[in-house]
Amino acid sequence: MLKLYNTLTRKKEPFIPISKDKVKIYSCGPTVYNYAHIGNMRAYIFMDTLRKVLKYNGYNVELVMNITDVGHLVSDADEGEDKMAKTARLENKSVYEIAQKYTDAFIEDIKKLNISIPDHVVKATDHIKEMEEYVDKIVKNGYAYETSKGIYFDTSKLPKYGKFLSNNELDNLKAGARVEVDNEKKSPYDFALWIKAPKEHIMKWDSKWGLCYPGWHIECCAMSQKYLGDKFDIHTGGVDHIPIHHENEIAQAIGATGHNLANYWLHVEFLLIDNGKMSKSLGNVYTLSDLEKKKIDALTYRYFNYTSHYKNKLNFTWDAINSAKVSLNKLRELISLHKDVNIKVDKLVIKEYEDRFLDAINDDINMPVAISIIWELAKKKEKSNDYFELIKKFDSVLSLDLDKNNNDKYQDKNQDVPEEVRKLLNLRKIARDNKDYLQSDILRDKLKELGYIVKDTKEGQIVEKV
Repeated sequence: MLKLYNTLTRKKEPFIPISKDKVKIYSCGPTVYNYAHIGNMRAYIFMDTLRKVLKYNGYNVELVMNITDVGHLVSDADEGEDKMAKTARLENKSVYEIAQKYTDAFIEDIKKLNISIPDHVVKATDHIKEMEEYVDKIVKNGYAYETSKGIYFDTSKLPKYGKFLSNNELDNLKAGARVEVDNEKKSPYDFALWIKAPKEHIMKWDSKWGLCYPGWHIECCAMSQKYLGDKFDIHTGGVDHIPIHHENEIAQAIGATGHNLANYWLHVEFLLIDNGKMSKSLGNVYTLSDLEKKKIDALTYRYFNYTSHYKNKLNFTWDAINSAKVSLNKLRELISLHKDVNIKVDKLVIKEYEDRFLDAINDDINMPVAISIIWELAKKKEKSNDYFELIKKFDSVLSLDLDKNNNDKYQDKNQDVPEEVRKLLNLRKIARDNKDYLQSDILRDKLKELGYIVKDTKEGQIVEKV
Protein backbone atom coordinates (compact mmCIF):
# COMPACT_ATOMS: atom_id res chain seq x y z
CA MET A 1 0.00 0.00 0.00
CA LEU A 2 1.18 3.49 -0.85
CA LYS A 3 2.14 5.54 2.21
CA LEU A 4 2.80 9.29 2.15
CA TYR A 5 4.08 11.75 4.73
CA ASN A 6 1.19 14.14 5.30
CA THR A 7 2.28 17.56 6.58
CA LEU A 8 -1.28 18.05 7.84
CA THR A 9 -1.05 15.13 10.31
CA ARG A 10 2.77 15.22 10.63
CA LYS A 11 3.08 11.49 10.00
CA LYS A 12 3.42 8.91 7.27
CA GLU A 13 0.04 7.36 6.60
CA PRO A 14 -1.70 5.08 4.09
CA PHE A 15 -2.98 6.85 1.01
CA ILE A 16 -6.74 6.45 0.71
CA PRO A 17 -8.21 8.38 -2.24
CA ILE A 18 -11.56 10.13 -2.05
CA SER A 19 -12.72 8.29 -5.17
CA LYS A 20 -11.59 4.96 -6.59
CA ASP A 21 -12.03 6.35 -10.10
CA LYS A 22 -9.50 9.18 -9.99
CA VAL A 23 -6.84 10.74 -7.75
CA LYS A 24 -6.98 14.53 -7.88
CA ILE A 25 -3.83 16.61 -7.29
CA TYR A 26 -3.11 20.32 -7.20
CA SER A 27 0.50 21.54 -7.41
CA CYS A 28 1.70 25.09 -6.86
CA GLY A 29 3.34 26.24 -10.09
CA PRO A 30 5.74 29.07 -10.99
CA THR A 31 5.40 32.83 -10.81
CA VAL A 32 6.48 33.72 -14.33
CA TYR A 33 8.58 36.85 -13.94
CA ASN A 34 11.94 35.12 -14.52
CA TYR A 35 13.48 31.79 -15.49
CA ALA A 36 12.80 28.99 -13.02
CA HIS A 37 15.96 27.90 -11.19
CA ILE A 38 16.99 24.36 -10.34
CA GLY A 39 15.68 24.73 -6.78
CA ASN A 40 12.22 25.39 -8.20
CA MET A 41 12.60 22.38 -10.47
CA ARG A 42 13.04 20.01 -7.53
CA ALA A 43 9.37 20.57 -6.62
CA TYR A 44 8.19 19.89 -10.19
CA ILE A 45 10.29 16.72 -10.50
CA PHE A 46 8.60 15.53 -7.29
CA MET A 47 5.16 16.50 -8.61
CA ASP A 48 5.80 14.42 -11.73
CA THR A 49 7.28 11.46 -9.83
CA LEU A 50 4.30 11.36 -7.47
CA ARG A 51 1.92 11.38 -10.42
CA LYS A 52 3.81 8.51 -12.07
CA VAL A 53 3.97 6.51 -8.83
CA LEU A 54 0.20 6.78 -8.55
CA LYS A 55 -0.21 5.67 -12.17
CA TYR A 56 2.20 2.77 -11.57
CA ASN A 57 -0.14 1.73 -8.75
CA GLY A 58 -3.03 1.66 -11.20
CA TYR A 59 -4.71 4.95 -10.33
CA ASN A 60 -6.12 7.39 -12.85
CA VAL A 61 -4.73 10.83 -12.01
CA GLU A 62 -5.93 14.36 -12.71
CA LEU A 63 -3.24 16.97 -12.07
CA VAL A 64 -3.71 20.73 -11.97
CA MET A 65 -0.79 23.20 -11.86
CA ASN A 66 -1.20 26.96 -11.75
CA ILE A 67 0.81 29.60 -13.57
CA THR A 68 0.98 32.77 -11.47
CA ASP A 69 1.02 35.46 -14.14
CA VAL A 70 -0.45 38.18 -11.92
CA GLY A 71 2.83 38.71 -10.09
CA HIS A 72 3.35 39.46 -6.42
CA LEU A 73 5.57 41.75 -4.48
CA VAL A 74 9.36 41.41 -4.21
CA SER A 75 8.80 40.72 -0.52
CA ASP A 76 6.04 38.30 0.44
CA ALA A 77 5.58 40.42 3.57
CA ASP A 78 3.44 43.03 1.80
CA GLU A 79 6.10 45.40 0.60
CA GLY A 80 8.28 46.22 -2.40
CA GLU A 81 7.67 46.44 -6.14
CA ASP A 82 5.52 43.97 -8.05
CA LYS A 83 7.87 41.32 -9.46
CA MET A 84 6.31 41.14 -12.90
CA ALA A 85 6.03 44.91 -13.25
CA LYS A 86 9.69 45.23 -12.27
CA THR A 87 10.79 42.71 -14.91
CA ALA A 88 8.57 44.35 -17.53
CA ARG A 89 10.22 47.71 -16.81
CA LEU A 90 13.74 46.24 -16.95
CA GLU A 91 13.10 44.36 -20.22
CA ASN A 92 10.98 47.10 -21.80
CA LYS A 93 8.06 44.74 -22.37
CA SER A 94 4.46 44.58 -21.22
CA VAL A 95 3.66 42.43 -18.18
CA TYR A 96 1.72 40.10 -20.47
CA GLU A 97 4.72 39.67 -22.77
CA ILE A 98 6.87 38.92 -19.73
CA ALA A 99 4.36 36.34 -18.48
CA GLN A 100 4.23 34.60 -21.86
CA LYS A 101 8.03 34.64 -22.31
CA TYR A 102 8.75 32.98 -18.97
CA THR A 103 5.77 30.61 -19.18
CA ASP A 104 7.10 29.31 -22.50
CA ALA A 105 10.61 28.96 -21.02
CA PHE A 106 9.22 27.05 -18.03
CA ILE A 107 7.28 24.61 -20.22
CA GLU A 108 10.41 23.95 -22.29
CA ASP A 109 12.40 23.27 -19.12
CA ILE A 110 9.93 20.76 -17.71
CA LYS A 111 9.84 18.96 -21.06
CA LYS A 112 13.65 18.62 -20.91
CA LEU A 113 13.24 17.04 -17.47
CA ASN A 114 10.76 14.48 -18.87
CA ILE A 115 8.06 16.02 -16.67
CA SER A 116 4.72 15.17 -18.25
CA ILE A 117 2.60 18.26 -18.81
CA PRO A 118 -0.18 18.39 -16.15
CA ASP A 119 -3.74 17.75 -17.29
CA HIS A 120 -4.59 21.38 -16.57
CA VAL A 121 -1.99 24.17 -16.70
CA VAL A 122 -4.07 27.12 -15.55
CA LYS A 123 -3.17 30.80 -15.64
CA ALA A 124 -4.24 33.12 -12.86
CA THR A 125 -5.20 35.86 -15.33
CA ASP A 126 -7.72 33.51 -16.98
CA HIS A 127 -9.53 32.96 -13.66
CA ILE A 128 -10.03 36.40 -12.17
CA LYS A 129 -13.83 35.96 -12.12
CA GLU A 130 -13.55 32.67 -10.22
CA MET A 131 -11.27 34.36 -7.67
CA GLU A 132 -13.71 37.23 -7.18
CA GLU A 133 -16.54 34.74 -6.61
CA TYR A 134 -14.42 32.79 -4.12
CA VAL A 135 -13.64 35.97 -2.17
CA ASP A 136 -17.34 36.86 -2.18
CA LYS A 137 -18.17 33.49 -0.58
CA ILE A 138 -15.65 34.13 2.19
CA VAL A 139 -17.12 37.59 2.82
CA LYS A 140 -20.71 36.29 2.87
CA ASN A 141 -19.72 33.53 5.32
CA GLY A 142 -18.40 36.16 7.72
CA TYR A 143 -14.68 35.36 7.42
CA ALA A 144 -13.57 38.58 5.73
CA TYR A 145 -14.06 42.34 5.87
CA GLU A 146 -13.49 45.36 3.67
CA THR A 147 -11.17 48.34 4.20
CA SER A 148 -10.39 51.26 1.93
CA LYS A 149 -7.48 49.23 0.52
CA GLY A 150 -8.95 45.78 0.06
CA ILE A 151 -10.75 42.69 1.36
CA TYR A 152 -9.01 40.94 4.24
CA PHE A 153 -9.37 37.51 5.78
CA ASP A 154 -10.31 37.78 9.46
CA THR A 155 -7.92 35.34 11.14
CA SER A 156 -9.60 35.82 14.53
CA LYS A 157 -12.44 33.63 13.21
CA LEU A 158 -10.08 30.62 13.08
CA PRO A 159 -8.63 29.59 16.47
CA LYS A 160 -6.32 27.13 14.68
CA TYR A 161 -4.94 29.72 12.24
CA GLY A 162 -1.19 29.14 11.84
CA LYS A 163 -1.44 25.61 13.26
CA PHE A 164 -2.90 23.67 10.32
CA LEU A 165 0.43 22.65 8.78
CA SER A 166 3.29 24.28 10.62
CA ASN A 167 2.41 24.94 14.27
CA ASN A 168 3.72 28.38 13.43
CA GLU A 169 4.04 31.25 15.82
CA LEU A 170 1.70 34.02 14.71
CA ASP A 171 4.56 36.52 14.50
CA ASN A 172 5.78 34.56 11.46
CA LEU A 173 2.44 34.93 9.71
CA LYS A 174 2.01 38.68 9.46
CA ALA A 175 0.62 39.90 6.13
CA GLY A 176 2.02 37.73 3.32
CA ALA A 177 0.11 39.25 0.42
CA ARG A 178 0.46 41.69 -2.48
CA VAL A 179 -0.37 44.92 -0.72
CA GLU A 180 1.32 47.50 1.47
CA VAL A 181 0.59 47.45 5.21
CA ASP A 182 -2.98 48.57 5.89
CA ASN A 183 -3.61 50.32 9.22
CA GLU A 184 -7.31 49.55 8.88
CA LYS A 185 -6.69 45.84 9.34
CA LYS A 186 -8.29 44.40 12.48
CA SER A 187 -5.17 42.37 13.19
CA PRO A 188 -1.60 42.39 11.78
CA TYR A 189 -2.12 38.67 11.02
CA ASP A 190 -5.06 39.28 8.66
CA PHE A 191 -4.07 38.85 5.01
CA ALA A 192 -5.31 40.29 1.74
CA LEU A 193 -7.80 38.37 -0.40
CA TRP A 194 -8.62 41.14 -2.87
CA ILE A 195 -6.71 44.40 -3.29
CA LYS A 196 -8.07 47.73 -4.47
CA ALA A 197 -5.66 48.83 -7.15
CA PRO A 198 -4.04 52.26 -7.08
CA LYS A 199 -4.09 54.19 -10.37
CA GLU A 200 -0.48 53.33 -11.23
CA HIS A 201 -0.96 49.57 -10.76
CA ILE A 202 -0.74 47.86 -14.16
CA MET A 203 -2.59 44.56 -13.69
CA LYS A 204 -6.11 45.23 -12.39
CA TRP A 205 -9.65 44.08 -13.14
CA ASP A 206 -13.14 45.42 -12.60
CA SER A 207 -15.07 43.78 -9.75
CA LYS A 208 -17.91 44.43 -7.31
CA TRP A 209 -15.34 46.26 -5.16
CA GLY A 210 -14.04 48.39 -8.04
CA LEU A 211 -10.74 47.99 -9.91
CA CYS A 212 -8.83 45.33 -8.01
CA TYR A 213 -6.28 42.55 -8.27
CA PRO A 214 -6.08 39.25 -6.35
CA GLY A 215 -4.13 38.53 -3.19
CA TRP A 216 -1.27 36.07 -3.32
CA HIS A 217 -3.13 33.02 -2.00
CA ILE A 218 -6.61 33.19 -3.51
CA GLU A 219 -5.78 31.87 -6.99
CA CYS A 220 -4.89 28.37 -5.79
CA CYS A 221 -8.16 27.98 -3.90
CA ALA A 222 -10.32 29.32 -6.72
CA MET A 223 -8.64 27.35 -9.50
CA SER A 224 -8.37 24.07 -7.58
CA GLN A 225 -12.10 24.33 -6.79
CA LYS A 226 -12.96 24.92 -10.46
CA TYR A 227 -11.03 21.91 -11.76
CA LEU A 228 -11.01 19.51 -8.81
CA GLY A 229 -13.99 20.47 -6.66
CA ASP A 230 -14.28 21.66 -3.06
CA LYS A 231 -12.25 18.70 -1.78
CA PHE A 232 -9.44 16.83 -3.54
CA ASP A 233 -6.79 14.29 -2.61
CA ILE A 234 -3.31 15.82 -2.66
CA HIS A 235 -1.78 19.31 -2.61
CA THR A 236 1.97 19.62 -3.29
CA GLY A 237 4.53 22.39 -3.06
CA GLY A 238 7.86 23.37 -1.56
CA VAL A 239 8.48 23.60 2.18
CA ASP A 240 8.68 27.38 1.78
CA HIS A 241 4.91 27.33 1.11
CA ILE A 242 4.06 25.73 4.46
CA PRO A 243 4.17 28.65 6.93
CA ILE A 244 2.26 31.29 4.96
CA HIS A 245 0.93 30.37 1.52
CA HIS A 246 -0.53 26.96 2.37
CA GLU A 247 -1.70 28.01 5.84
CA ASN A 248 -3.63 30.80 4.17
CA GLU A 249 -5.04 28.51 1.47
CA ILE A 250 -6.51 26.29 4.19
CA ALA A 251 -7.91 29.32 6.01
CA GLN A 252 -9.55 30.58 2.80
CA ALA A 253 -11.02 27.15 2.03
CA ILE A 254 -12.57 26.93 5.50
CA GLY A 255 -13.96 30.42 5.03
CA ALA A 256 -15.50 29.54 1.66
CA THR A 257 -16.51 25.90 2.06
CA GLY A 258 -16.26 25.06 5.76
CA HIS A 259 -13.43 22.54 5.35
CA ASN A 260 -9.84 21.98 4.26
CA LEU A 261 -9.37 21.74 0.50
CA ALA A 262 -7.04 18.68 0.43
CA ASN A 263 -6.64 15.50 2.48
CA TYR A 264 -2.87 15.12 1.96
CA TRP A 265 -0.31 17.95 1.88
CA LEU A 266 3.10 16.95 0.53
CA HIS A 267 6.11 19.27 0.68
CA VAL A 268 9.54 19.09 -0.93
CA GLU A 269 12.63 20.20 0.99
CA PHE A 270 15.04 22.92 -0.15
CA LEU A 271 17.86 22.52 -2.61
CA LEU A 272 21.05 23.89 -1.05
CA ILE A 273 23.97 25.27 -3.04
CA ASP A 274 27.36 24.37 -1.52
CA ASN A 275 25.52 23.74 1.79
CA GLY A 276 24.08 27.25 1.74
CA LYS A 277 21.12 29.19 0.44
CA MET A 278 20.65 29.94 -3.24
CA SER A 279 20.98 33.70 -3.63
CA LYS A 280 21.40 36.19 -6.46
CA SER A 281 23.85 38.17 -4.31
CA LEU A 282 26.05 35.07 -4.06
CA GLY A 283 25.79 34.43 -7.79
CA ASN A 284 24.64 30.84 -7.27
CA VAL A 285 21.13 30.90 -8.74
CA TYR A 286 21.44 28.26 -11.46
CA THR A 287 18.97 27.37 -14.21
CA LEU A 288 18.88 24.30 -16.45
CA SER A 289 20.55 26.44 -19.12
CA ASP A 290 23.45 27.13 -16.75
CA LEU A 291 23.86 23.37 -16.28
CA GLU A 292 23.69 22.74 -20.02
CA LYS A 293 26.50 25.25 -20.60
CA LYS A 294 28.65 22.98 -18.45
CA LYS A 295 27.49 19.91 -20.43
CA ILE A 296 25.11 18.70 -17.70
CA ASP A 297 21.80 17.72 -19.27
CA ALA A 298 18.39 17.99 -17.63
CA LEU A 299 17.99 14.26 -16.99
CA THR A 300 21.28 14.22 -15.10
CA TYR A 301 19.73 16.81 -12.80
CA ARG A 302 16.60 14.65 -12.47
CA TYR A 303 18.80 11.67 -11.56
CA PHE A 304 20.66 13.86 -9.03
CA ASN A 305 17.34 14.59 -7.31
CA TYR A 306 16.79 10.86 -6.84
CA THR A 307 19.97 10.53 -4.79
CA SER A 308 18.13 12.02 -1.79
CA HIS A 309 14.62 11.60 -0.38
CA TYR A 310 12.33 14.50 -1.26
CA LYS A 311 11.86 15.32 2.44
CA ASN A 312 15.62 15.76 2.96
CA LYS A 313 17.60 18.82 1.95
CA LEU A 314 19.65 18.18 -1.20
CA ASN A 315 23.07 19.81 -1.52
CA PHE A 316 24.07 20.84 -5.04
CA THR A 317 27.76 21.20 -5.86
CA TRP A 318 29.44 21.04 -9.26
CA ASP A 319 31.40 17.99 -8.11
CA ALA A 320 28.17 16.27 -7.05
CA ILE A 321 26.32 16.98 -10.30
CA ASN A 322 29.30 15.84 -12.38
CA SER A 323 29.43 12.66 -10.31
CA ALA A 324 25.72 12.17 -11.06
CA LYS A 325 26.49 12.59 -14.78
CA VAL A 326 29.13 9.85 -14.65
CA SER A 327 26.79 7.58 -12.67
CA LEU A 328 23.85 8.00 -15.01
CA ASN A 329 26.02 7.39 -18.07
CA LYS A 330 27.47 4.25 -16.52
CA LEU A 331 24.03 3.03 -15.47
CA ARG A 332 22.73 3.38 -19.03
CA GLU A 333 25.77 1.55 -20.39
CA LEU A 334 25.31 -1.35 -17.96
CA ILE A 335 21.60 -1.54 -18.81
CA SER A 336 22.34 -1.58 -22.55
CA LEU A 337 24.39 -4.77 -22.10
CA HIS A 338 21.17 -6.63 -21.25
CA LYS A 339 19.35 -5.55 -24.39
CA ASP A 340 18.42 -8.36 -26.80
CA VAL A 341 20.30 -11.01 -24.81
CA ASN A 342 18.08 -14.05 -25.32
CA ILE A 343 18.46 -15.67 -21.88
CA LYS A 344 15.30 -16.08 -19.82
CA VAL A 345 15.07 -15.17 -16.13
CA ASP A 346 12.97 -17.12 -13.64
CA LYS A 347 9.59 -15.40 -13.23
CA LEU A 348 9.94 -15.60 -9.45
CA VAL A 349 13.12 -13.52 -9.65
CA ILE A 350 11.36 -10.91 -11.77
CA LYS A 351 8.45 -10.89 -9.31
CA GLU A 352 10.84 -10.38 -6.39
CA TYR A 353 12.34 -7.29 -8.04
CA GLU A 354 8.90 -5.94 -8.97
CA ASP A 355 7.78 -6.28 -5.34
CA ARG A 356 10.92 -4.60 -4.01
CA PHE A 357 10.60 -1.69 -6.44
CA LEU A 358 6.91 -1.24 -5.59
CA ASP A 359 7.71 -1.32 -1.86
CA ALA A 360 10.34 1.40 -2.38
CA ILE A 361 8.21 3.84 -4.34
CA ASN A 362 5.22 3.17 -2.09
CA ASP A 363 7.26 3.99 1.00
CA ASP A 364 6.70 7.74 0.72
CA ILE A 365 8.27 7.87 -2.78
CA ASN A 366 11.66 6.51 -1.66
CA MET A 367 13.58 7.10 -4.88
CA PRO A 368 17.11 6.46 -3.50
CA VAL A 369 16.05 2.88 -2.73
CA ALA A 370 14.30 2.56 -6.11
CA ILE A 371 17.50 3.69 -7.86
CA SER A 372 19.58 1.19 -5.87
CA ILE A 373 17.33 -1.64 -7.09
CA ILE A 374 17.88 -0.58 -10.71
CA TRP A 375 21.64 -0.51 -10.15
CA GLU A 376 21.44 -4.02 -8.72
CA LEU A 377 19.63 -5.23 -11.82
CA ALA A 378 21.98 -3.42 -14.20
CA LYS A 379 25.06 -5.01 -12.59
CA LYS A 380 23.79 -8.58 -12.97
CA LYS A 381 26.61 -10.70 -14.40
CA GLU A 382 24.14 -12.87 -16.28
CA LYS A 383 22.71 -10.60 -18.96
CA SER A 384 19.10 -10.91 -20.06
CA ASN A 385 16.62 -8.91 -22.07
CA ASP A 386 14.14 -9.72 -19.29
CA TYR A 387 16.13 -7.44 -16.98
CA PHE A 388 16.25 -4.78 -19.69
CA GLU A 389 12.45 -4.83 -20.07
CA LEU A 390 11.98 -4.78 -16.29
CA ILE A 391 14.17 -1.69 -15.98
CA LYS A 392 12.17 -0.04 -18.78
CA LYS A 393 9.02 -0.73 -16.77
CA PHE A 394 10.54 0.85 -13.66
CA ASP A 395 11.67 3.82 -15.75
CA SER A 396 8.02 4.68 -16.38
CA VAL A 397 8.27 6.17 -12.88
CA LEU A 398 11.82 7.55 -12.98
CA SER A 399 11.64 8.95 -16.54
CA LEU A 400 15.44 8.91 -17.00
CA ASP A 401 15.48 7.35 -20.50
CA LEU A 402 17.39 4.41 -19.06
CA ASP A 403 16.81 2.36 -22.20
CA LYS A 404 18.61 4.93 -24.35
CA ASN A 405 22.36 4.58 -24.15
CA ASN A 406 22.77 7.99 -25.76
CA ASN A 407 26.19 8.57 -24.28
CA ASP A 408 27.95 6.03 -26.50
CA LYS A 409 29.47 8.63 -28.78
CA TYR A 410 31.11 6.03 -30.98
CA GLN A 411 27.62 4.94 -32.06
CA ASP A 412 27.09 8.33 -33.74
CA LYS A 413 30.23 7.75 -35.80
CA ASN A 414 29.77 4.01 -36.40
CA GLN A 415 26.10 3.36 -37.15
CA ASP A 416 26.86 -0.05 -38.67
CA VAL A 417 28.87 -1.47 -35.75
CA PRO A 418 27.68 -5.05 -35.06
CA GLU A 419 25.94 -5.81 -31.74
CA GLU A 420 28.84 -7.98 -30.49
CA VAL A 421 31.34 -5.17 -31.13
CA ARG A 422 29.05 -2.61 -29.46
CA LYS A 423 28.82 -4.74 -26.31
CA LEU A 424 32.59 -5.14 -26.13
CA LEU A 425 33.00 -1.38 -26.54
CA ASN A 426 30.54 -0.82 -23.69
CA LEU A 427 32.46 -3.20 -21.44
CA ARG A 428 35.74 -1.53 -22.38
CA LYS A 429 34.43 1.93 -21.54
CA ILE A 430 33.25 0.70 -18.14
CA ALA A 431 36.70 -0.85 -17.54
CA ARG A 432 38.41 2.43 -18.42
CA ASP A 433 36.03 4.43 -16.23
CA ASN A 434 37.00 2.09 -13.37
CA LYS A 435 40.71 2.49 -14.30
CA ASP A 436 40.89 -1.25 -14.97
CA TYR A 437 43.37 -0.84 -17.81
CA LEU A 438 44.33 -4.52 -17.94
CA GLN A 439 40.73 -5.46 -18.72
CA SER A 440 40.58 -2.56 -21.19
CA ASP A 441 43.57 -3.97 -23.09
CA ILE A 442 42.09 -7.49 -23.11
CA LEU A 443 38.88 -6.12 -24.65
CA ARG A 444 40.88 -4.10 -27.18
CA ASP A 445 42.55 -7.35 -28.31
CA LYS A 446 39.17 -9.10 -28.60
CA LEU A 447 37.92 -6.28 -30.80
CA LYS A 448 41.01 -6.60 -32.96
CA GLU A 449 40.34 -10.33 -33.38
CA LEU A 450 36.89 -9.38 -34.68
CA GLY A 451 38.49 -7.06 -37.22
CA TYR A 452 38.09 -3.69 -35.43
CA ILE A 453 40.68 -1.22 -34.17
CA VAL A 454 39.57 1.02 -31.31
CA LYS A 455 40.92 4.54 -30.77
CA ASP A 456 40.51 6.57 -27.58
CA THR A 457 39.68 10.22 -28.26
CA LYS A 458 38.39 13.16 -26.23
CA GLU A 459 34.97 12.38 -27.65
CA GLY A 460 35.09 8.75 -26.53
CA GLN A 461 35.89 5.46 -28.26
CA ILE A 462 35.90 5.29 -32.04
CA VAL A 463 36.21 2.00 -33.91
CA GLU A 464 37.43 1.43 -37.43
CA LYS A 465 37.09 -1.69 -39.55
CA VAL A 466 40.51 -3.15 -40.36
